[in-house]
Amino acid sequence: MTATTDTPRLAAAPRTGGGIGGSVRDSLVVAKRNLIRMTRIPEMVIFGLIQPIMFVVLFSYVFGGSMMIGGSTSPSDYRNFLMAGIFAQTVTFATAGAGAGIADDMHKGLIDRFRSLPMARGAVLTGRTLADLVQTTLTLVVLAVVALLVGWRTDENAGKVLGGFALLLLLGYAFSWIGALIGLSVRTPEAATSGGLIWLFPVTFISNAFVPTENMAGWLQPIAEWNPFSATVQACRELFGNPGVSPSDAWPMQHPVWASLIWSVLIIVVFRTLAVRKYRSATA
Repeated sequence: MTATTDTPRLAAAPRTGGGIGGSVRDSLVVAKRNLIRMTRIPEMVIFGLIQPIMFVVLFSYVFGGSMMIGGSTSPSDYRNFLMAGIFAQTVTFATAGAGAGIADDMHKGLIDRFRSLPMARGAVLTGRTLADLVQTTLTLVVLAVVALLVGWRTDENAGKVLGGFALLLLLGYAFSWIGALIGLSVRTPEAATSGGLIWLFPVTFISNAFVPTENMAGWLQPIAEWNPFSATVQACRELFGNPGVSPSDAWPMQHPVWASLIWSVLIIVVFRTLAVRKYRSATA
């Protein structure tokens, strides 16, 4: 007689549902993880709020009486002209934090653990960028309150004003994918922070954010006018009712809302594709 024994089966790792639904669920799980992490490190949120508030106060009161906007040097006119640029700068500078966070996860080996799990490939990056979007939204709310306190006003209805803030968040989300790619491409969080800021300074300052483009050198004006950052700033000024100066004849300045949407969607498509591809091959 021979005895037979059942060979125990190894438990297979549970798999999430495939397709778009599974990818969305995985992304939301990762986003929740990052949001919980932010609440446990409150200084990340606090320092993220201090910098844009300082920009609002410094630019408003230091440069407010020396900038000519529409033939006027009134501090209130410059303040209304400035705020769309400060808002846009704030959402784009969040890119550095996104890149540093992903680089930190890479450095600690967390990304490798995520890759071993049965989850959608792009969920880790999508969840991270969604969590950063939530933090950016909070920052914008606080910044808008501070702007109102220093004298910024809107002259359009609530729908247009909210549309302007929606364009800002879309731009910030688009730029966060650039930060994700940078974070996956460097070895340390410090390098990701530096790499995330170096290219942002020319993008934000060679634009219409702080001064009219007509005051720039002739060869810089087309660069500033076709800058994706400038399109969003100009769109927000129109939607907020703070045009300041007459826009140039460049197409993005004549149709800033459409230009802002096109630029933001294009950046998301290109850099999300590159970031997900890099995620598949990146190693800690």
